[in-house]
Amino acid sequence: MAIETNSNSSFHQFLIAGGIAGISVDAGLFPLDTIKTRLQSPDGFVKAGGFRGVYSGLGTAALGSAPTAALFFCTYENTKQLLNGNGLFTVWQPVVHMTSAAFGEVAACLIRVPVEVVKQRRQAGFHSSSKHIFRSILQLEGIAGLYRGYVTTVLREIPFSFIQFPLWEGMKSFWADTQGRPVSPWQSSVCGAVSGGIAAAVTTPLDVAKTRIMLADPASIEAGGKLSLVLRSIYFARGIKGLFAGIVPRVLWISIGGAIFLGVYDKALVTLNS
Repeated sequence: MAIETNSNSSFHQFLIAGGIAGISVDAGLFPLDTIKTRLQSPDGFVKAGGFRGVYSGLGTAALGSAPTAALFFCTYENTKQLLNGNGLFTVWQPVVHMTSAAFGEVAACLIRVPVEVVKQRRQAGFHSSSKHIFRSILQLEGIAGLYRGYVTTVLREIPFSFIQFPLWEGMKSFWADTQGRPVSPWQSSVCGAVSGGIAAAVTTPLDVAKTRIMLADPASIEAGGKLSLVLRSIYFARGIKGLFAGIVPRVLWISIGGAIFLGVYDKALVTLNS
């Protein structure tokens, strides 16, 4: 089976490639992320800012994108190499990819969640300054406020990765087998777009709940971060439509972002290894 591997890459190469991939996505597709956040806001799209200032919070996102992506891929690739190295999962590659992705997400969320909390409040118009939002969270809620929604974010990201990464790796393997050589970066991008779009659509309700928790007033029940309670609240208030609020920009953003993110990541690894 002609499977492309990254076993010859080093830790710092995973770090650099992941960082480049993360910045590429956030810089190019940030307006779609802002529109998605405002559609999911409890205040409604118009009150949250509508189409105005769609780059609000870009600085915060850019600051966190490289280390978040780098930490994810370092954990993902090294876990994958560790599991493949012991010979136990040779036949069960999807298990390797899902397990590696889960560990990667848990690690990446240590950086992603504080960035998301500040970024989404900036996108929803809480204040015109990310620095002010950051200080306000620390004053009112302490460090715990920056990690509000951590568990919900992990519970969103792990199912997302369980779908995306086995699909991405599986499609690349199938394509490589069909053509008799490893896939090129543009082919990896196509696989990333398809796998990302499918995963984004399926996990939208979890993304809506995560957004509600991060934007909730500190004194509200939603701020407690109980996922089942928030999902029920959204469903009773807005039905199925509410649970899938923002699905179109989310799928577009992650499909295009998946193509850029995973394609740039593979291209960067190829370049660094050459």
